Amino acid sequence: MAMLTLQPSPIQAANHREAPITALDHKADITDVYAFVSYGPNQRDGEQPRRVTLVMCVDPLLEPANGPTWFPFDPEILYEIKIDNDNDAREDVTFQFRFRTEQRLPGVFQSYVGVGEGVRTPANSPSPVPPGTLLIPPQINSFNSPGLGLRQSYSVTMVTNGRETPVRSQGPLFAVPANPGPRTMDYPAMFRAGTYSLPNGMRTFAGTVDDPFWIDLGAAFDTLNLRSNIAPGVISAEQDRALTNITPDTVAGFAVNAIAIEVPIEMLTRTGQLEPATSAAATIGVWATTSRPRITVRRFADESLAVGGWQQIQRMANPLINELLIGQGSKDRFSMDEPRNDAQFANFFLDPLLARVLNAATGGVVSIPTPPRTDLLPLVTYAPPIAAQGTPAGPVADLLRLNTGVPATPPDKINRLGLLGGDGAGFPNGRRFQDDVVDIALRAVAGVLNPQFNRAPNNALGDGVNVNDAPYRNEFPYFSDAPSGRDRRHIDPGEPGCTAGSGPACPK
Repeated sequence: MAMLTLQPSPIQAANHREAPITALDHKADITDVYAFVSYGPNQRDGEQPRRVTLVMCVDPLLEPANGPTWFPFDPEILYEIKIDNDNDAREDVTFQFRFRTEQRLPGVFQSYVGVGEGVRTPANSPSPVPPGTLLIPPQINSFNSPGLGLRQSYSVTMVTNGRETPVRSQGPLFAVPANPGPRTMDYPAMFRAGTYSLPNGMRTFAGTVDDPFWIDLGAAFDTLNLRSNIAPGVISAEQDRALTNITPDTVAGFAVNAIAIEVPIEMLTRTGQLEPATSAAATIGVWATTSRPRITVRRFADESLAVGGWQQIQRMANPLINELLIGQGSKDRFSMDEPRNDAQFANFFLDPLLARVLNAATGGVVSIPTPPRTDLLPLVTYAPPIAAQGTPAGPVADLLRLNTGVPATPPDKINRLGLLGGDGAGFPNGRRFQDDVVDIALRAVAGVLNPQFNRAPNNALGDGVNVNDAPYRNEFPYFSDAPSGRDRRHIDPGEPGCTAGSGPACPK
C-alpha cells in the first residue's frame, strides 16, 4: 500500500497566492474568476436569461492605505477571459484586455491630488508662486480631472475561432483608479463613469474595487485550523443560516483590480442562440489567463518593445482546483498549461489530498468517499447537475462551467451555498460574488455531492465567514466600492467602525 506523504507546506486556500510563480508576479496573479447570468434589482423568478457577466480579479490583497500609485493594471500583461462552447476545453470565444498608462502630472508628489473646489496659495506664499495661484486642483470626479495624475485606458478585443475583432466604443475606456480617500476623489462618481456600454449590447468595467471574496485566510493557512465553537471547521445550523461573520474575514478592507464584461448569451453559445437549460448547447466553460511577452526589449525607462509572442503566467477557473487540490510541486506547471491538458492532473482531482487531510485532522469524524472521486466530476467535466443530460463530458479540465439557460436568482433570494443550498444559479453552476465558495468547496471535497456523505458533519463544514464586508451592487458590474485609503478598516466580527456601508455585513 502506498504511503501518503504530507509536505510541510500550508494548504493553499483562497485564490490569492495559489502558486509560487504568481507569488513572485502579483500583477499577473489572478485571484478569482466569476461567471453568472446577469441580474438586476428588480429580477423576477424564472426570468429568461439574456446576458452573462464574466469577471477576472488580479493583484491580490491591495492595502488601500499603502498609496494609490502602484495599483493599476500592468500594460505589459495580456489579460484574457476565455470561453469553451463545444465541450473540448479549447477557447472558442476570447475577450482580450490591454492597458495603457499615462503619467499626466510627472512633477507632482503623488499620482492623485484634489481638494473640494481647489485650493489657492495664501497671502504669504513665497515667490515665485504668487498668492492666489491655484495650487491644488479640485476633487477628482472624472477621468478628465486635472488632479488625476495617473490615468489608464484600455482596449477590448473579441476573438472568435481565431478571428480578432476590436470592440469599438464611442470614446476611450478608462480604468477606475484606486480610492485614496474622500478629500481627493469622488470614487462613486468615478465608478459610474468607468462603467461603459459597448456595441451589440455589451458592457465593460475595469478598475480597483473592494475584493469581492471573503475567507478566514489565517485559519486556512494554519493547516485548516478552522475556528468554531462546536468543532474545528464545523458550524452550527444557526451560524450556517446567518448572514454575519463569526470569524475574521481576512480579506476585509483590501482592494483588488478587476475586469468585468457583460455579454449577450447568444454571442457565447455555439449555436449563436439563447438555449434552454435542458439543451447540451447551453453550458459553457470559462477561465481566465494572464500572459507576458516572451521577450521584452527596454529602450527607455518608460518605453519597451514586446517580441516573440506571449507566455502564459497563470490561469484560473474554479476557485478551488489549484489552491486546494493541485500538489505544490505541480502548481506552476498547472498555471502555465492549458485546460485541455488537465488529464495529467487527474490524480489530484479524483483523490484530493485535502479530503484526506479533513479526514485525518478530525480523527475520522469527517469520513470521505473512496477514490476515484467520481462525485467531483461535475467540477472537471461537463456533467449534471450543471450541464444538461446528454451533454458531451469532454476531457477532464478545470473550467468554470455555467449553464446559461438557468435563470438568475433574484438578489434577495440568493443562497450563499449555491447548488448545495438549492439555488441552481449558484456555484458550481458558474460563480457569483455572493457564493461562499470556501464552505461549498470544503463540503464538496468532503463528499456531500454523494448522497451517502451528505450528512453531518460533512454538510456543516465552514470557515465561519458567510458574507463580504461590504454590500454588493445589484446591477452590472456588481462590485462594492474600493475601500478608502484614508478610512479603510480591516474589520473583525463585532468591531465598530465599518465605513463600507451598513447592515449585517458591516456590524456597528
